[in-house]
Amino acid sequence: MFKPNYINLYWAGKLNERIEKARELLKECQICPRRCKVNRLENKMGVCKVGKLPKVSSYNPHFGEESPLVGTHGSGTIFITSCNLGCVFCQNYDISHLGEGYEVSFERFAQMMIELQNMGCHNINFVTPTHVVPQILEALPIAIRDGLKIPLVYNTGGYDFVETLQLLEGVFDIYMPDFKFFDNDVAAKLCKARDYPQVVMKAIKEMHRQVGDLVLNEHGIAERGLIVRHLIMPDGLAGTRKVVEFLARKISRNTYVNIMDQYHPCGLAHKYPEINRRITAEEFEIAIQIAHEEGIGRLAN
Repeated sequence: MFKPNYINLYWAGKLNERIEKARELLKECQICPRRCKVNRLENKMGVCKVGKLPKVSSYNPHFGEESPLVGTHGSGTIFITSCNLGCVFCQNYDISHLGEGYEVSFERFAQMMIELQNMGCHNINFVTPTHVVPQILEALPIAIRDGLKIPLVYNTGGYDFVETLQLLEGVFDIYMPDFKFFDNDVAAKLCKARDYPQVVMKAIKEMHRQVGDLVLNEHGIAERGLIVRHLIMPDGLAGTRKVVEFLARKISRNTYVNIMDQYHPCGLAHKYPEINRRITAEEFEIAIQIAHEEGIGRLAN
């Protein structure tokens, strides 16, 4: 029977060590590549606009995620308020940019995990967790003592420090990063992070080192491993060929990749003519063909 590694870390006393290291990073915050260097333990705020306590927009069983996460009872998503990226087209703009959500205690944060598990969810899926890694770690022992025993999913935009991810080894069972853009100029313009391509490639390598290729149980439910999301953008702005080439050659040909066709203008996208339209069916079909040509055979349905 599957048992998440975080339970072993807890009982071995190693989880507390991770919590202490993560808490230290908040004193002069360097949790993510923004390196704001504000003291979030004193509720000083940088790019993410989140201080000492986590902020949550909503939590619920979600049935719109990848099928290995959803199963029959849904993925237990906790939507974290704010984000360390600045994607102008974000489909959750109210949450990521406008800060829709509310501050919660670590005890309440842990209780959300337990409530989702009690609803039958197959996993706890933290959406945009990068800027609240220390807070997740703080809440986790409380949830474990209350009986948490399902996989944890790190559902991220991909702008993650390797050093921070290393604190999560054995904590998260499933990593699900985006790989949004391969071109630095495009990343600078559309997600306000010129170094995004270099950061995300290092992050994905570290994630795969920790958890490997996606592993499913006998019911087709994800237990451990890497899922990569790639959103197709108008006029090839996402750099799909280079993205899937990287995944096939530098990560694994068996990488589970979700090439997504749902792009539509949200947020401030109307201010950018090059992305102020939906993608065409042909653009999506070409992206799938490119993935196959580059050797990615494990595509989400």
